[in-house]
Amino acid sequence: MMPHGVGVIGAGPGVAALHLPTIARLADRFRVVHVSDAGSGRAATLAARADARASSGTAELLADPAVEVVAICSPPGDHAAQILASVAAGKRAILCEKPLATTVADAEKVIEACRRAGIPLVVGTNHYYDPAWGRARHHLTVSGGPVVSISVTLALPPNSRYHDVVTEAFEPSPARPRADLADPVVAAGVVRALLTGLAIHDLPLVRDLAPRFERIVFARALAPVGYAVGFVASGIPVQLTTVMLPDGADALWRLTVTTDRDRLDVDFPPAFVHAGSASVRVRTIDGRDTAYAREHDDGYVAEWRALAELVEFGEPVEYEELLDDVRYALRLADEAAAVVSTAGLVEVSA
Repeated sequence: MMPHGVGVIGAGPGVAALHLPTIARLADRFRVVHVSDAGSGRAATLAARADARASSGTAELLADPAVEVVAICSPPGDHAAQILASVAAGKRAILCEKPLATTVADAEKVIEACRRAGIPLVVGTNHYYDPAWGRARHHLTVSGGPVVSISVTLALPPNSRYHDVVTEAFEPSPARPRADLADPVVAAGVVRALLTGLAIHDLPLVRDLAPRFERIVFARALAPVGYAVGFVASGIPVQLTTVMLPDGADALWRLTVTTDRDRLDVDFPPAFVHAGSASVRVRTIDGRDTAYAREHDDGYVAEWRALAELVEFGEPVEYEELLDDVRYALRLADEAAAVVSTAGLVEVSA
């Protein structure tokens, strides 16, 4: 079987560091044939690595008969329109980076279009596809202990620390002015953007364990850039905490699930680095401490393999699950932002 031709919409660091190396690792199933940018000129540099075509905009890529599969790696606001355009162009399958859409209405349109056309769709929630999450979920299922709390903790240095390791394609991005978190409207915008841009990596995992969103308990913006959000879902308290420090230590990205019998930690590797799967550690109330080794494949490879199986073997697409993930994430983001903007729950360090 010939590998499926992939057209990549977007030419940012995530494409250079994540998707192009991942597709190269699956050369028996996929090959990049076209890369497009939004006018930056970066597509030509990335396409040259894969001996692929380059263009600007989406029209030329979607008209390219060599493109069977479209990878949408553009800014989130463009995702829904580009999925619909890919469907209209008759492409065979789509992998879209998270989030699927920035509004529930757009997500519903996208899902209906893909369902009607029978087009396989995978959303790039690499943590959900990480083999370690499957191991963790299996433990939680067979251990029998009910989940009593969930937390996701992120301490992140600038992404450029990892960009520099994995790609030389880009000039360093200029420093952005620091947001004025004392302004509730600004703080609310920061919290919403971070929840839909960072927390969304793990919200499908949270929803897997606590599917019924109930209410926000607290929401704050954290300086210099971050958030602390607490909510209740399916009767389970969930806490999300993120802080991004300019000179911080290497990334900590941890999902912790506590049951009435044990504590389970899933530690994900830094974004932009292919370092194998997350690690899983379980500590029980009787003193046992079990650490599982990382697997060779990471979630990026797993999500592309999942797409291959949908294309090649006709596996059913869980369209409603994808739509419910969007509803869950956007409701959380909107309600947390509303709390920050109206109640002024903002923490600003000196």
